[in-house]
Amino acid sequence: MNKIIKQVLGVDVAQNELVVTLGRMHNDWSPELYAHQKFANTQKGFSSLMAWVKKNTEASAPVIFVMEATGVYHESFAYFLDERSQQVCIVLPNKISNYMRTLTINTITDKTAANAICQFGLERKLDPWHKPDPNFKKMKQITRERDQIVTERTLCKNQLHAEMTEATPNKVQ
Repeated sequence: MNKIIKQVLGVDVAQNELVVTLGRMHNDWSPELYAHQKFANTQKGFSSLMAWVKKNTEASAPVIFVMEATGVYHESFAYFLDERSQQVCIVLPNKISNYMRTLTINTITDKTAANAICQFGLERKLDPWHKPDPNFKKMKQITRERDQIVTERTLCKNQLHAEMTEATPNKVQ
């Protein structure tokens, strides 16, 4: 009988929902994707997802939660999992996209993306993710705000320069 050596939940994260695929790797290195579901991207949806995962996985091997970084939509779920001491791996979207090109997927849907993320997690040894230090999070937000202000200032300067150097500049300021 095959022993399960690795279990992965591949998560395709969207603004309002999580599309998930459960997979497992057996000791003969054969991967199996065996369960699919959708959950709301809310605290209630996260709790439902955890109950579903517990019901559909074996206790003999831990479940690794693999998702791609999707702006800010994945953060709530990642924090939820980290607070519950679950193993979380967040992968850059270009890695998943490049991996999907190697598969025979003709049409990309949320379900096929979740399948690919799950399979990617089964095949690779991924670094675990942990929620960042609150100071780092604050610095990231401040840096984003500064970048936005600098971009807007440059836009305004360029518009003013264009207005002042055109053939007939507007005299009213």
